Amino acid sequence: MKKILLSLAVVALGYSAQAQEGYGFNQGDIMLEGSIRYSTSDDKALEVKENAFNFTPQVGYFISDKFAAGLYFDLSSTKVDNYSGTTNINKTNAFNVGVFGRYYFLELGQRFKFYGQANVGFANAKNTVELANLPTVETKGSGVNAGLDLGVNYFVTPKIAINFGFANLVDYTTTKPKGGKAQNDFNMNINNFNNFFDAATFGLTFKF
Repeated sequence: MKKILLSLAVVALGYSAQAQEGYGFNQGDIMLEGSIRYSTSDDKALEVKENAFNFTPQVGYFISDKFAAGLYFDLSSTKVDNYSGTTNINKTNAFNVGVFGRYYFLELGQRFKFYGQANVGFANAKNTVELANLPTVETKGSGVNAGLDLGVNYFVTPKIAINFGFANLVDYTTTKPKGGKAQNDFNMNINNFNNFFDAATFGLTFKF
């Protein structure tokens, strides 16, 4: 009888601890988040085919219940194939690594957590242009970028959330091709809100 009561008590404590764990983050939590995006298009009128792939994982540590800091990585690849008349192919591969700070500023109910995020990173990229009957042209470059993102986590369980994000609403980039001059760009991509499914990123967020 004592063993049965002890077992029931352990189960009850475990259930109580799970029930008390709410949706959202607490100081000391670790966040692992990532999104994968792939797109392809084939414009028959212009005779241009494009494939694009992007993978963006990041890991962060919660310094407080609302603020996290961490590292992010960004891998991207784009291929544009122009088959009108003479075929030419343009390929770009890029790798970006940097740091981020995220602040959760609004909660709607228990499951929706809205955040703003600032990123600063360093990127390397290589562009290859293949033209018919001409030598391949290869260009390498590097740069520094900074941006502001906006997003929301929807917690499906206390440990797993779906992430919706708008990347680089405000973006500053400085790039320098190898052997060339540096170029600076500043953009405010407010139109992202008008093209939600084209501009938004979707991914998963895990809490540890």
